Amino acid sequence: MPSDTQDFVITRRRLFQCAGGFLATAAMPVTWAHAETSISPLMTTLSAYMSDAANRPLPEAVVEKTKHMILDTVAAMVSGSELPPGRFAIQFARSYRGNPVSTVVGSTVVCGPIEAALANGMLAHSDETDDTHPPSQSHPGCAVVPGALAVGEQFGIDGTRLLRAVALGYDVGPRVTATLGRLQYMVDSHRSTHSISGTFGAAAAAGCAAGFDARRMRWLLSYTAQQASGLASWQRDTEHIEKAFDFGGMPARSGVTAALLVHAGGSGVDDVLSGADNFFQAFVPKNDPSMLVDKLGERYEIMRTNVKKWTVGAPIQAPLDALETLVKRHRFDASQVKQVTVRVAAAEATIVDNREIPDICLQHLVAVMLVDNTVSFKSAYDDARMRDPAILAQRAKVHLVHDQELERLMPRREAVVEVTLTDGQTGSERVGNVRGTAENPMAREDIVAKARDLMTPVLGPTACQKLIDRVLAIETTKNVRELRPLLQRG
Repeated sequence: MPSDTQDFVITRRRLFQCAGGFLATAAMPVTWAHAETSISPLMTTLSAYMSDAANRPLPEAVVEKTKHMILDTVAAMVSGSELPPGRFAIQFARSYRGNPVSTVVGSTVVCGPIEAALANGMLAHSDETDDTHPPSQSHPGCAVVPGALAVGEQFGIDGTRLLRAVALGYDVGPRVTATLGRLQYMVDSHRSTHSISGTFGAAAAAGCAAGFDARRMRWLLSYTAQQASGLASWQRDTEHIEKAFDFGGMPARSGVTAALLVHAGGSGVDDVLSGADNFFQAFVPKNDPSMLVDKLGERYEIMRTNVKKWTVGAPIQAPLDALETLVKRHRFDASQVKQVTVRVAAAEATIVDNREIPDICLQHLVAVMLVDNTVSFKSAYDDARMRDPAILAQRAKVHLVHDQELERLMPRREAVVEVTLTDGQTGSERVGNVRGTAENPMAREDIVAKARDLMTPVLGPTACQKLIDRVLAIETTKNVRELRPLLQRG
């Protein structure tokens, strides 16, 4: 373990003692419930790590990956500015703009940091282009990066501070929902892990940008816990506008609000993780609370975050990769296909099974792949093609299996695709680690190619390249406000 992480190591015994305190508090008589409690070892460790993040150098590999995630998220914002959720978010920010402090990407709007965080969060999740973190069942970037940018502009931080703030947001938010229990927690509780993780991640990033000490970080976490919200009902959204708010806009707004309240002088509960009516009592995690600080400073969650090769829902990444391989190997076209059977984890299949939205409908995207031999950003978000007779004819051939065996491999998102041709030939392909996953990461040139593909149609090639170059050299930026002309749309 690096020497600069020694202060953040907490013993397993102390954490079990701490966790025992949570349970003991729950059993206390009501007359004891409001007694003052000391700050728990868990909160001490977490708040100290958060407060030191602004001045703590990151390992070289983490710096590079953080640049990748910032660029990937910015590209999602830029491309999202032309989609319905993004257009709605920009108009909302324009109507309620507040003081001209922070930039709304892909627009001419400059507004208050809270409004900018909300709008940019929605832009980043206007579609399924943004990153995913399977171990926590969350999309960190669409809340963390908008939160860091909004508060970074408020306080005029430099590029190095921005990098460290973003990395901290990825460290904190995903650990919260990994502790709660990921997808099974969402299924059992009906709460949205995506919203909860994003709220804590954005708050941590914003607190780092604001330069909070350990005590103010504790208050920040208390304000954040009060705002931790979100229901799994986002799965019923048919236009992706509320979903963009649930995953990106609301968490980014809430995290930035928490940070600005504390910065303005708001005090709070010193330890919302222990004592009476604490966060864990309210949210009832499936895992030991010690997971919240497990390997802090040693395992960086940004390194376990996936960049999407395909700009579609995460459960569809592996199926598209498998089908692309089969098409290239066997050289068949759509007219030769009799049936396509796709197997994915049971709970994941539920999310993408015959959905109304093209970018998260597995059957539709498999049909698009059969007709086009690929799935582009444009084709993934073309609503009209969901009614195209040629696509519907292929979609009728697709059979989705909710596979319990693959469910047991989660959070590893494996898929098996079997194709049967009209002449009786069959082919099968199993994919686990799509290009862009933590186990099979994209190189810098891959990230740049994806960003260029998403941003050039909106910004033009020259402005796009300038933005890419600046993000990849972000540590040379003296004030993040310098990014504004590159992020705006003329």
